[in-house]
Amino acid sequence: MTWRTRNILFISLLILFLIIAPITVFYSLGWRFNWTTKKIVQTGVFYFKVWPKNAQVYLNGEFKKKTDIFFSSAYIDNLLPGQYEIKIKKDGYYDWKKTLEIKKKEVTEGKNIVLIPQNPNFNLLSEKIKDFFFSPNKEKVILKEEENEIWSLKLFDLDRNVKSHLINETDVSKGKVELIDLRFSPDSKDILLKLGLKENIYYYLLETDSSPAKLSKFDYLDSPDQIYFHPQNSKKLFISQEATLNEVDLENKEILPPLLENIVVFSINGDNIYYLDDSGSFLKTDFSAQKKEKLNIIPFSLKKETPYEIIISASKIFIKEDNVLYIFDENQKSFKRFFEPIKDLKLSPDFKKIVYFNDYEISFLFLEKQYDQPTKEANEQLFLTRFSEKIENIFWYTDYYLIFNLGDKIKVMEIDERDKINIYDLTQFKEPKIFFSDKKLYLLSEEKLYASEPLTP
Repeated sequence: MTWRTRNILFISLLILFLIIAPITVFYSLGWRFNWTTKKIVQTGVFYFKVWPKNAQVYLNGEFKKKTDIFFSSAYIDNLLPGQYEIKIKKDGYYDWKKTLEIKKKEVTEGKNIVLIPQNPNFNLLSEKIKDFFFSPNKEKVILKEEENEIWSLKLFDLDRNVKSHLINETDVSKGKVELIDLRFSPDSKDILLKLGLKENIYYYLLETDSSPAKLSKFDYLDSPDQIYFHPQNSKKLFISQEATLNEVDLENKEILPPLLENIVVFSINGDNIYYLDDSGSFLKTDFSAQKKEKLNIIPFSLKKETPYEIIISASKIFIKEDNVLYIFDENQKSFKRFFEPIKDLKLSPDFKKIVYFNDYEISFLFLEKQYDQPTKEANEQLFLTRFSEKIENIFWYTDYYLIFNLGDKIKVMEIDERDKINIYDLTQFKEPKIFFSDKKLYLLSEEKLYASEPLTP
């Protein structure tokens, strides 16, 4: 090779290096040429975390990759800024679809995606069931059965799948008895029954751990306005009647002297009693009622002949006045109108969100800052959606999904409001009553109680 040839080759390689090296560096830094805009731009990234594992991720109809088998995540980089139609799919599950934007030098996330199963299996647990009630520890279910117009209560153990008899209606009286209310003790062992007999109301204690179950009547309770089990002692109650709060000793069958007077409504939370008195003062005290702390500066304006309820959910305090919900403002030390009409509210499993709803609308309150996308600030409210059909009940499916029924249809809905909200028809039963617990959906339809296969991670 001649000297001239070597020089030409060297210069050519040098020029090629000077061209390729910057391109390589720019490429490694995420710069790309956008043929649409004819500009050089920096790219962005999608990050998805999906249950179940090995889900397929498509962008604009093109398959990109599967989520990995270890963390069930997918990382897709070097994407030009713009809108992308995303589809995540897996056989046997509904597709998750959403249009999300990629921005330069940013990661767009979908970290809480749960695919909803199509046609999940439901197992028949029992028949001739009129109603069912879950214990606080979610391990037991009380079944109300009815045969020949006589009801009975059975205890269904979910772990052992065993049903045992508790009481019959005839154990209370030979006449017709109405089961008005059923309430578990905090330890899930005892049950307080509110029964109607010949236009009178009576209270009974049903001890489910006894064999046979022991039923005791409270002759000394005269239709209290409110009644709670003592959180630390299931053999005691707190009751309010005639504007006083009393403690009840079930073992000695006596009502102790009043702890508080002039109360309108009370509630138990943790180791404290919260109550609203007839002057509009909202107070907190311990179970001895010796240490009282007034929480509001501005009195709550009371209405005569109006039902009130105190609801405490995580760090938030609410007062429900008929169908109007008020929230306690820590800064102003007063209650302010929050939402109406209110049907119910429920705290998320991670204690970071509250869903509140009425017959047709669903909204959220974020209790603390949410860093996962879409990000939310603490105390931020979000109206999610409105339906034309009546919402019967709502439960948290996961921390980021809800399950509820509209008429006969049972639906699952995400709370990620970016683009369109994914709503799925999980199943359909006639006039179902539903309860979601421990990854399973329990439902009562046409006097048959069913339990689904596990539905969530």
